[in-house]
Amino acid sequence: MPWLENLVHGEGVAHSVFLLSIVVVLGLALGSLRIRGIGLGVAGVLFSGLLLGHFGFKIDPEISHFAKEFGLILFVYTIGMQAGPGFLASLKERGLPLNLLAVGVVAMGGAMTVAMAKWGGIPLGAAVGILAGATTNTPSLGAAQEALKSLTAITPDDLALPGLGYAVAYPFGILGIILSMLVLRFVFPKDPTTTAVSTKPRKLGSMNLVVQNPNLDGLRIDQIPGFARLGVVISRHRHENEVQLARHDATMHQGDVLLAIGPQEKLDQLRVIVGIESPEDLRQHSSPLVTRRLIVTQKSVSGKQLGELAFIEAENVVVTRITRGEVELGAVAELRLQFGDMLLVVGEEKAIERVAQAVGNSVKQLNHTEIIPIFVGITLGVLAGSIPLVIPGMPAPVLLGLAGGPLLVSLLLSHIGRIGPLLWYMPMNANFVLRELGIVLFLGCVGLQGGGKFIDTLVHGDGLLWMFCGAGITLVPLLIAGVIARTMLKLDHAHTCGLLAGSMTDPPALAFANSLTGSEAPSVAYATVYPLTMLLRVVSAQIIVLVFA
Repeated sequence: MPWLENLVHGEGVAHSVFLLSIVVVLGLALGSLRIRGIGLGVAGVLFSGLLLGHFGFKIDPEISHFAKEFGLILFVYTIGMQAGPGFLASLKERGLPLNLLAVGVVAMGGAMTVAMAKWGGIPLGAAVGILAGATTNTPSLGAAQEALKSLTAITPDDLALPGLGYAVAYPFGILGIILSMLVLRFVFPKDPTTTAVSTKPRKLGSMNLVVQNPNLDGLRIDQIPGFARLGVVISRHRHENEVQLARHDATMHQGDVLLAIGPQEKLDQLRVIVGIESPEDLRQHSSPLVTRRLIVTQKSVSGKQLGELAFIEAENVVVTRITRGEVELGAVAELRLQFGDMLLVVGEEKAIERVAQAVGNSVKQLNHTEIIPIFVGITLGVLAGSIPLVIPGMPAPVLLGLAGGPLLVSLLLSHIGRIGPLLWYMPMNANFVLRELGIVLFLGCVGLQGGGKFIDTLVHGDGLLWMFCGAGITLVPLLIAGVIARTMLKLDHAHTCGLLAGSMTDPPALAFANSLTGSEAPSVAYATVYPLTMLLRVVSAQIIVLVFA
């Protein structure tokens, strides 16, 4: 059948879409195969592309180039949209030691890559590809290829080297992370009783306090000394036998009971000022007050500080805490709300209903994907990636490129949350679909491009040497970081595994760590280091190419 022959071996858009779809289907089927819970995942698309490319299947070069670059943009942009709201929080004091260790893992891998290229006889393009594969970080592969294209005298064969190096090093990249976790568990079988760094997510508590300080008798709640600086919310107030909403101008008397919400250490400080902890719980008292959770989905509310929402005060409702993602935040007046924030409010039923209408509280709106902000963000990301950054000592200006630019912009925009009518929020299901679509397009095109030389490189070329070097890049930094985490930071095994998986930005390794430890503790450390590590891996790959080419 000539039409089928033309579709399989011909040219044009139909042929390219047909062949690329086959690569994706075969690759995802391959990635779904698991041996003792370990599989290639989405990286199976790369290997199916290499296989079909080895047998001579190709797609139009211009279509391949567009699909690969656009897929990379979608992938890194959606990663930034997911990580952005927690990016700055991951750099604060609680996560600083963990992030410093993760930076060390990135730096050690980069140094070993440079050493391979300078003294190991491995072409620089292949070396950065090995680095990307050994660390299972696909965006750094795209960043390295972008940087290579900016150099002069680069041939198509040179541009294929990163993909070959990535494919050779990737399988052990996954196994090496898991192996390092098992080795550390064998070497350090017991967990420490104390740790030098807190890896627990910030949780808010509650405390019922009896007013015993005679100096507070007759004062308003907002006149408690140092109350504004504590970041604590008082939601309920019992005077005599009546429990009422604790307005900031409510007057206190000795013997009154206050229900306070906030970080435990702040509650302890408030207890010292107010009096003693009460055995009774005001939430158990019969009263017209109820507690509800409301979701911010009203565009006019997103981006405003909590203290600016006059309707909350007018309705005699108190916001006690705010949940953003998996993080609980104190309901302080200076906190700027974001689309999708969940407010825990206390008040009378009808008043809460009116507040719910004002903040949106629409699950349908929460799951609606705004298309305009996505493409505005991508436009800004491409612009940012195209700006040449002149750094002293560099032979050429540094470009963030189509990997770094959209990633950096999406991190910033998702952290800001809203600019005018544009909401920088993407529902999780939409984020996942776009991310998976982007990565399969990118890996499928890379595999088809490099398939013609993959087997020859692996069997007759330096493939085994590349594989050995990739194993070193995987294991050495992880084991060093793991030993430091267990001995100096006194981390337990679960959080150490999360740190290792996050420093490699490897979700399959995180899933293995969760199953190995039987807890979700690895996810906490993973989320703490993931955003910074992802950004550094993208940027460092380009710096290595531009400095040492």
